[in-house]
Amino acid sequence: MRDWEGVVRGKLVGMELEADERGEVIEELAAHFDETCSELCRQGMTEEAAAEVALSQVKDWRELRRRIQSAKTKEDDMSNRVKQLWLPSLVTLVLSMGLLALIQIFGPKPWLFGWNGGSRWPFVAPALMVYVPWLLSLPLIGAMGAYLSNRAGGSRRAVLSSVVFPVLPYLAFFVLALPVVAILNDHIAHNIMSRALFVGLFAWVLAPGAALLAGGWPAQLFLSRRLHSKRVVSN
Repeated sequence: MRDWEGVVRGKLVGMELEADERGEVIEELAAHFDETCSELCRQGMTEEAAAEVALSQVKDWRELRRRIQSAKTKEDDMSNRVKQLWLPSLVTLVLSMGLLALIQIFGPKPWLFGWNGGSRWPFVAPALMVYVPWLLSLPLIGAMGAYLSNRAGGSRRAVLSSVVFPVLPYLAFFVLALPVVAILNDHIAHNIMSRALFVGLFAWVLAPGAALLAGGWPAQLFLSRRLHSKRVVSN
């Protein structure tokens, strides 16, 4: 029997992959060639002729090597992006929103701040609701997101993005949706809408974002220095 793994290994010399990934690729291709060759032999071909036909399926080994390496690199990049950004972001989002929902259901009640519009606008502008226990818990959640992203090898940008991810949907809403509503709806006083925009930005973006960063940023600095120290010691 022909050593197909040895043949494939020789054809793929120079392919820059991790040892385990390289072994998997060689094993899969060798199994394919072995199966093809066996089938041709059952049809009456000699082993030598069947091997030549099987190998002729690959017209350009250099191009095949490039495609395999490119595909594996893309798979690794996608896997790293999930572990370094999307998974930590999902954790911080679920924890922050889940805790907020529990506080809204079971209490304590939020602090409310309102502003009287004066004689020209004799009604209260949109009130600012502050969930103090929720804000106090966000630094811990931010630190957890930073830890998960940093442990997966995330860059500083990925770490900080995962930390502030829970406020990004609110930011998109207040920056995009409210101005559009104010422009299209003539029945809404523009000064009241502007006030609502800034109140919402503070209550749901700036304050919680700052709280998340208050935990995530120090955690990022600590973990980065710790990793740097380990590298110095190992060298």
